[in-house]
Amino acid sequence: MPDDSHRHLVDTEKRALACACTSCALLFEQEGAAGGRFRAVPDRYLADPDHRLDTGAWELLQIPVGVAFFFRNAALDRLVAFYPSPAGATESELEPSAWQSVLGGSRLAGLLQPDVEALLLRRSDGRSECYLVPIDICYELVGRMRLLWQGFDGGAEARADLDAFFDHVRQRARPARREDRL
Repeated sequence: MPDDSHRHLVDTEKRALACACTSCALLFEQEGAAGGRFRAVPDRYLADPDHRLDTGAWELLQIPVGVAFFFRNAALDRLVAFYPSPAGATESELEPSAWQSVLGGSRLAGLLQPDVEALLLRRSDGRSECYLVPIDICYELVGRMRLLWQGFDGGAEARADLDAFFDHVRQRARPARREDRL
């Protein structure tokens, strides 16, 4: 799980994560710091326990696996979707109408900060989970799956790690409230 001894910044020009000490990260929490090039990744985990995503809605997203994350790319001014694969983070072409019909009405979608937070979805055994999480943990998940993946379906070790990862997210997340804002 994430190392609490340091934080991450998103370099919006290079589309990359960079490590930062807590003091430096605090500087980049201010809107417009460094001309907006670097943005501190927040540490908020929110859940939407009322979120429902049936098979038809998942199919609209055209994600071939049961886990995906979505974030607003400010430079492109659109939502982008990725899912973990043995090759790393794989981008899925997302139709804006699909996003709107499936996730647009979500309580968490309106809270999503561009570039630094993501909606993390998991569909498993006919149920779905939706969380607003820091973007860095999504890439941590991608790295873990890439490292552990074996065979066609990922293998037992990757599936167990995925379960442990989502257990951690569930423990950290609190239900979104009306007073939550960007």
